[in-house]
Parts: sequence; structure tokens; C-alpha cells
Amino acid sequence: MGGGGVPDGTGPPRRRVPGPWRTGLLRGVIELRLLLRNPKEMSGHLLNVAIALPIAAYISGKVPGTSTPISHLVIAGFAAYLLFQIGLVTLPQMLVTEREEGVLLRLRATPRGIPAYLVAKCLLILGMALGNLVLLIGAGALLVDGPLPHGPGDWLTLLWVTTLGLLAVVPLGAAIGAVLPNPREALALIMLPTMGLLVTSGAVFPITALPTAVQQVASAFPLKWMAQGLRSALLPDAARAGEPAGAWELPMVALVLTGWAVLGFLLAIPLLRRAARRESGSRLTARQDKAAQSGAAAA
Repeated sequence: MGGGGVPDGTGPPRRRVPGPWRTGLLRGVIELRLLLRNPKEMSGHLLNVAIALPIAAYISGKVPGTSTPISHLVIAGFAAYLLFQIGLVTLPQMLVTEREEGVLLRLRATPRGIPAYLVAKCLLILGMALGNLVLLIGAGALLVDGPLPHGPGDWLTLLWVTTLGLLAVVPLGAAIGAVLPNPREALALIMLPTMGLLVTSGAVFPITALPTAVQQVASAFPLKWMAQGLRSALLPDAARAGEPAGAWELPMVALVLTGWAVLGFLLAIPLLRRAARRESGSRLTARQDKAAQSGAAAA
């Protein structure tokens, strides 16, 4: 028996550090609750749906070469764009803002902090994306006679395209958020290319109306394939005649989105770790002082 009353060779049991999945899931649930209790944040997501529905109601006509209303194509395209926007616009803004608030600095002292943080953000974005998707498709069906999946196969396609589409853009959004300079510049830097992809990816009007060169460029990015996959789930099978290849090309949809998902994960974790390593108390204080001075000057 040692002098401290603890048997020789033993000591107090070590507390096991929760794994990143468990920690991340718990954190993600908390962040979802906070989101639901924030009217300002919720109104921003409702605004996206409120913009899409009048556009779908106003547009008339058929998709060229089919009997499918263009309004149905618009609903499916906006569904893809909302998923894309949440991953590549909303998430980077969150990350940059939290970096400015010192969250990444605290993660340096947290075991497995970066992977758990990324898991939490994935869960938060998943909840936001599914909420937007259900609201848009449900409200579209009720208010503007929008499209719905026609059977179990279409519902399954909707599920896997949504899941794979989010996996393609969320890690990429995290990687972008890790390198953006500050919240004030983040929106300007990412909104312009995002809106450009909205126009060139066939999300709001038939992609066959675009020049071939533009179609080829759009095909390199995930939004075009997310929109095409969601159209295959929401539109009748005859609507595939309006696609450039005359088919839904679901294997290619899965291949491209998987490739972007792998690329995003390969970039996100090392970039977040690098951003966390570069954080320090002096850097954080300097940024806060600069922001305070900018606010005082603006006032």
C-alpha cells in the first residue's frame, strides 16, 4: 500500500474520451435545436422557398421535346440548388464566423476536436437541407401543382441523390470555409460563382438551351448532376427526352457526386486542422480589434 492509500501500481481510472462520432452527433443535435429556436435564421431558409414558388407559378410552357411543364423542372432545379447553396454558401459562412469567434482556437485543446466538429456540421447541414427539401417539394405540390416522386423507386432515387449530393458539397464547403478570410468577404467571394453555376447547370431552365461548351463546363461541377438526379426522381420518365443525353444517366450522377465527396473529404480535414493550428490568442484578439475599429469607423 503506498503512502497515499492507493494500492501500488494503480491509480484513479482514466476517463475515456468520447469518440468523434458521438461527440459530433451530440453537438449537431444541440446546434439543430438552437437553429429551430432562432427566428432570424429560420426566416432566411423560408425566404429561399418563398422565392422559388412564385417563379415556378409564373413560368409557363413545356420542356422542349416533352410534355413536362417547365414549372416542374424549376421546382426540381431549385431543390438541387438549395442543397448546393447550404453546403457551399451557408456552411462556409458558418465556419468563417465561428473561426472569428475563437471556435477553432478552442478546438486545438479538444481531443479529436476537428473530426467531431465536422460531424456536427454535417448533421446540422443535413437537418437544414432536408427541412428545405421537404418544405419546397411539399409546398410546391400543394400550391403550384409541383412534382412528386411517382413510386418507391423514385423515392429511393430522391433519397440517395440528396444524400450523395450533400456528401459532395458539405466537405467542400468546409474546405472553402477554412481558407476564406473573414465573414464580410466570404459571401462576396462565394455567391458569384454559385449564382453562375445556378444559371449554367440547367437548374432553372432546360440545359439543352445552353451552348455545348457551357454544358461541358457545367458537367464538371456537382450542381448539374444533383439537379439531373432530382429531376429523375421528381419528373416522369418521358421527361428524360429533354436531357442532353436523352437519359437520366444515374450511374454518372453517382460517379461524379462520389468523386466530389472524396475530394471534399480529402481537402476538408487537413485544411481545418491547418486553420486550427494557425489560430492563436494574439491572432484572435487582433481580428476582434480590427472588426471593432471597422464597426466604430462605419458608425
